[in-house]
Amino acid sequence: MTFSHGTTALHTAQPITGIDSHAHVFVRGLPLASGRRYAPSYDATLDDYRKMLASLGLSHGVLVQPSFLGTDNGFLLSCLAAHPGQLRGIVVVDPARDLGEIDAWHARGVVGVRANLIGKALPDFGNPLWAPFLERMTALDWHLEVQIEAARLPDIAPALLNSGVRIVVDHFGRFEPALGLADPGFASLLSLGATRRVWVKISAAYRVSPDPRDPDAALAIAARAWPALLREFGVDRLVWGTDWPHTQFEDVQNARLVRDHLDAVVNQPDQLRAVLIDTPASLFQFV
Repeated sequence: MTFSHGTTALHTAQPITGIDSHAHVFVRGLPLASGRRYAPSYDATLDDYRKMLASLGLSHGVLVQPSFLGTDNGFLLSCLAAHPGQLRGIVVVDPARDLGEIDAWHARGVVGVRANLIGKALPDFGNPLWAPFLERMTALDWHLEVQIEAARLPDIAPALLNSGVRIVVDHFGRFEPALGLADPGFASLLSLGATRRVWVKISAAYRVSPDPRDPDAALAIAARAWPALLREFGVDRLVWGTDWPHTQFEDVQNARLVRDHLDAVVNQPDQLRAVLIDTPASLFQFV
C-alpha cells in the first residue's frame, strides 16, 4: 500500500509516498572504525538503495551512519548532498570534538545522532561533556537514536529525558530474544511512552526474534510487540524502517519481505499511513 501526501519534502516537489526510517549505505574501501565488531565485504550503494525505495513505492529515506564507519560521516554526508530533498541523515559523533559541526550538518540534512551501545560501556549523558551537544541538538529538534539492550535502557533514559532531547529507540527496543516481551527491559521501554519524548522504530524484528534466520518467527514477534507499542506510544511516536541492507542477515532478509511484514502487522490504513508518512515526516524534518 502506498499513499499520496499533500506536503512536499524540503527542497523538492516530490510528494511523500512513504519514508524508510532506517537504512545504511556504504562501499568497500571506506575507513573502518577501530574496535568494530563487524564490517561487510560488499557494497550497499546509494543508487541501489534508491532503487530499493522505488521498488517498494517509498519516496524518502533516512540514512543511519553504520557503526563500523565510526565518527567519519563523510560518505553519509556525500549521499545527503546528492539527494537533499529525498534523504535525511543520522550521524555518529565525538561530543568532545564535533559540537562546532552541528549547524553545518543540519544544513546538509542531518537530523540526529546515533549511539549504538550494544555490548559497549554506557556513556554518561549527564556529563558536562554532553550538555552543550544535547542542548544544541534540542534547539534544532534533532533526536538521539539509541540502539541498546532493553535491560540497560533505564540506565541512560533519565539523563536523556532531563536533557530535553528527543529519544528514538532502535529495533523494537532490542529486548532479549530468549525472553521476548517478558523481558523487563521491554516493560521499561513501554513505560517511557507516557513521556511523549520517546519514539520507537518498529524495524528489524529479526534482531529480537528467538530464531533470527526464520522470517516467520520475526513476523510473529513483530505481531506480538506491535499492540503493546501502539497502546503505550500511539502511532505518532512509532516509525518503520527496512534496516536495509540487513547486515549479517542478508541471506534471509530482503526489503520486500520486511515491507510485507509491515503490511501484515500494521493492517489499519490510518495507522499504516502514520508510521510510513506522517510520524517520520515530522520526526525527521521532511516537512
